[in-house]
Amino acid sequence: MAEVKEFTLPDLGEGLTEAEVVRWLVEVGEVVAVDQPVVEVETAKAMVEVPCPYGGVVTARYGAEGEELAVGAPLLTVAVGADASAPAAAEGSGSGGADGVVAEADGADAAEDGGAGETSGAVLVGYGTGAPPARRRRVRPTPVPAAAAGQVNGVASGYGRHAVTPEVPVRAEAAEPAPGPVPVISPLVRRLARQNGVELRTLTGSGPDGLILRADVERAIGAAGAPAAAAEPSAAAASARAGDAGEVRIPLRGVRGVVADKMSRSRREIPEATCWVDVDATELLAARRAMNAAGGPEAPKISLLALLARICTAALARYPELNARVDTEAREIVRLERVHVGFAAQTDRGLVVPVVRDAHARSAESLSEELGRLTGAARDGSLTPGELTGSTFTLNNYGVFGVDGSTPIINHPEAAMLGVGRIVPKPWVYEGELAVRQVTQLSLTFDHRVCDGGVAGGFLRYVADCVEQPAVLLRGV
Repeated sequence: MAEVKEFTLPDLGEGLTEAEVVRWLVEVGEVVAVDQPVVEVETAKAMVEVPCPYGGVVTARYGAEGEELAVGAPLLTVAVGADASAPAAAEGSGSGGADGVVAEADGADAAEDGGAGETSGAVLVGYGTGAPPARRRRVRPTPVPAAAAGQVNGVASGYGRHAVTPEVPVRAEAAEPAPGPVPVISPLVRRLARQNGVELRTLTGSGPDGLILRADVERAIGAAGAPAAAAEPSAAAASARAGDAGEVRIPLRGVRGVVADKMSRSRREIPEATCWVDVDATELLAARRAMNAAGGPEAPKISLLALLARICTAALARYPELNARVDTEAREIVRLERVHVGFAAQTDRGLVVPVVRDAHARSAESLSEELGRLTGAARDGSLTPGELTGSTFTLNNYGVFGVDGSTPIINHPEAAMLGVGRIVPKPWVYEGELAVRQVTQLSLTFDHRVCDGGVAGGFLRYVADCVEQPAVLLRGV
């Protein structure tokens, strides 16, 4: 006898309480295996695929794509049992359930895909671990009486406010096979197309092997006369509505909502101050070129951001007051022994801050490698919650946007953030003569509760000295 089990949105860790459904990976009536990913969700930290801890036939899905669900809310129901290929309602013909779900996998029992004894091998809060996943098979629904159309496998498809009612075909023959998947670079691009009524199958992708890029969808939106605001990442990620005065309202949720909350809290709680200095970065650029040349053509290149991160860790060793946080309840300053450097990264999902763990124990080459890995993961949305939390100091290179200076908002609950502007050739007095040098501006925003201007100024001056004369770092080697 089949048993219908409900799978709820699990606790994805790091205190997350909700997630947005980006894309369903299974259909109602499909056979799923234990630990098979069934839905892709976007949390405030990252985009993740959620595996189902049960194996059997999907009987209902809850939550439309683009909708936000709370942790613990139903995601889907699965008919699990010795004969999962048959509808759960088949235990009694008078139950009103569908009775024509037939497996399409070599006539084998669908129980192989998830019997009652199978448990999940994925670590999900609230679900156990156990047997490895079985293979995946699809099922083909057959017609049911109109009176039974409201139930699937003995479970009312309208259960819950967000339940998705499965469609039942009119004829008994197998439906024509659906066209193959459209190659799209990311689920966010797919959602942007859906929200603006763009049919992806009509587009010719400009990416490798015809891959459809965000630019392809935006061109189609523009050609259709869609509002320009619809192509913005923030509007594409939110359900916007126009008001009487023509305004557009965009809900603050997901990554943007978390950024808004953290920045607001930072400004409310932290009495911050900013100091800045212009520095000659010519020698630092020359040192980077020499390092990369010494490594040979096959060696990984050391990035400028890695050198700046290495300088920051050396400065924090001299001025540990800035590697700290304030415990407001205990009215204590908590100095931290380990340095975890966060760095601001702009992505299609908004601003994220990946974290390089134990940056103080890494060389410039190790820092460069880890920064590159985290940057790639940030761009494709594969960062884990653990890689986005726990920083003790943040480095913000806003020079990549072509700006010279800024007054950064501290990444709460840290005590300081260093901002770096663009490096541009400027007239500079060098060794008593006017010369054209590569100049940048450094700005340090610090929590005035953990230190006074003398400490902050000393930290910034040391960083500036290392940028102007990288040999200064050798004193601490």
